[in-house]
Amino acid sequence: MFWFGTFTLPIEVQPGASLALPVVFKPTAAGYSTGVMTFKSTAAASPLSVDLNGTGVAKNGAVPVLGVTPATLNFGNVTVGSSASLPATLTASNAAVTISSDASTSSEFVLSGLTLPATIAAGKSVPVTIKFTPNASGAASGQAGFTSNATGSPTVAQLTGTGVAQSSSHYVSLSWNASGGKAVGYNVFRGTSSGGPYEMINTALEASTTYTDNTVVAGTTYYYVASAVNAEGEESAYSNVVKAVIPN
Repeated sequence: MFWFGTFTLPIEVQPGASLALPVVFKPTAAGYSTGVMTFKSTAAASPLSVDLNGTGVAKNGAVPVLGVTPATLNFGNVTVGSSASLPATLTASNAAVTISSDASTSSEFVLSGLTLPATIAAGKSVPVTIKFTPNASGAASGQAGFTSNATGSPTVAQLTGTGVAQSSSHYVSLSWNASGGKAVGYNVFRGTSSGGPYEMINTALEASTTYTDNTVVAGTTYYYVASAVNAEGEESAYSNVVKAVIPN
C-alpha cells in the first residue's frame, strides 16, 4: 500500500521552486506491488502521474516461492471431442503465497480447482486440475500460469497432448442396379433429411454398383441417393432414396 505524508491542500509552489513529497510504502503481503500517484494542479500538464512500485518481504526475510508439481504434464493421446484430466500440486515455500490469477495459453487446456484469490500457507499445498480437450488431430501444447506474490511469478507448468481422430465401428454398405443407359460411373450422395439437401461423398467416379460409407456418426440417420454419369459427363437424376439409421 502506498500513501503520502500529511499535507494541507491546496499547496502553492512558486516558479522555479520545488517541493518534496514523501511517499510511504507499507506492504500488506510479501511480493511485488505497483501503484500510481496522481497530482491535479493548474499547470498545463495536469494531471501528472507517477508510477510507484516496491517489493514486500516477509518479516523473517524469507522470500515466498511457489512451485508446481509436476512441472510438465503430458496427456498422451486423446480422441477429438473427448477430454482427459491430470492433477497438479501447488506448494508454497519460505512464506505464504497468494495466487491472484491463473490462465492457460491454449483453449484446449482448461484449469480448475482453485477459487481465486487463494492463499497457501508456507509449507502447505493445494491441488489443481488441468483438462485437455483437443479440437483437432495432431500435437497440442500450452502453458498453465499461476500469478502470485511469489518470486519469479508467474509459476508455469508445461502442457502437451495429442488429439486423435475419432474412429467408428459403424459403416453403411450401398448397392444399386446398373443404369440402363451408357453409364461409365456413379456418384453417391448423402443427407440427413429425406428430401435433401444431399452432398456427394465419393471423391472419384465410382465404376462399380456398390459403395461403402465409413464416415458415418453413431446415433445419426442418413438418406442416400445415387446418380449415373455417361462418357460425356452428363449426369442422371437422383435414384430412389435409401434410409440408414446408425446405432449409438
